[in-house]
Amino acid sequence: MFLLKLTHTLDRHQVSYALVGGYAVALHGAVRGTIDIDIVISHTLQNFVAVERALASIGLAPRLPVKAAEVFNFREEYIEKRNLTAWSFVNPADPSQIVDVIITRDLSRMETVRKKVKNSFVRIIAIEDLLEMKRASGRPQDLADIAALEQLQ
Repeated sequence: MFLLKLTHTLDRHQVSYALVGGYAVALHGAVRGTIDIDIVISHTLQNFVAVERALASIGLAPRLPVKAAEVFNFREEYIEKRNLTAWSFVNPADPSQIVDVIITRDLSRMETVRKKVKNSFVRIIAIEDLLEMKRASGRPQDLADIAALEQLQ
């Protein structure tokens, strides 16, 4: 299972991360299908470099030709002038393996919870912070996720 391979790799590389997006919605208990895995990380240069190394170690490459230091140093410019919300990675050998590192949110300002997946635990964003992210986005899928998550509370 790619999700567990990813989270074990992030843990091994000591990346400060949490799952967000569709996987977080599903792990909180709402029915949700998704292919890509969205994560947030703590905004330190060390963490950006660690996530880049971790993803490369399992065959993922950034879609844009930018390195961790560039994303970290020019993050605000990428968001404001290029409308970049995620630093996206894909496995060229298996294009279904997609990881989006959300750069508009800093994990250090969010709460996380641990959820059991098979015989492992993964870190996901707490439901309140997930709802806040979804409300800020306002996309149709996010509005549907909000409705599903609110029914669980």
